[in-house]
Amino acid sequence: MTRDELLEIYRGYIDCLNRQDWPHLGRFVHESAEYNGTTIGLAGYRAMLERDFEAIPDLRFVIELLASDPPRIASRLQFDCTPRGMLFGLPVNGRRVQFAENVFYEFSGRQIRTVWSIIDQAAIARQIEASSIG
Repeated sequence: MTRDELLEIYRGYIDCLNRQDWPHLGRFVHESAEYNGTTIGLAGYRAMLERDFEAIPDLRFVIELLASDPPRIASRLQFDCTPRGMLFGLPVNGRRVQFAENVFYEFSGRQIRTVWSIIDQAAIARQIEASSIG
């Protein structure tokens, strides 16, 4: 697969997430998907995303940086959202927060097989602290 083909598939995946088009998630995510070292499969991956959208109704994945070296993709995703209650153990409680996720994907054919994700939780904590002070 070429670099451009892989980037096109990835952009389709992000569009699928933003539309919450769960019936078509299997086009992009492998049946045996792994997330941060744990095999969760397609069903577990879908459940994780559904929980994310339930906790963050205005969740939207925005690609800030994108690099491809087939069969891998590296992406920096930006979020500007209003989570309910707790987010990553932080009391967001309806405050608008902005944060980034640095994520690496490894594809098997045209599907994501492995995901390594690091979310900038410190950025969220700083915003909560700043809003508590002000």
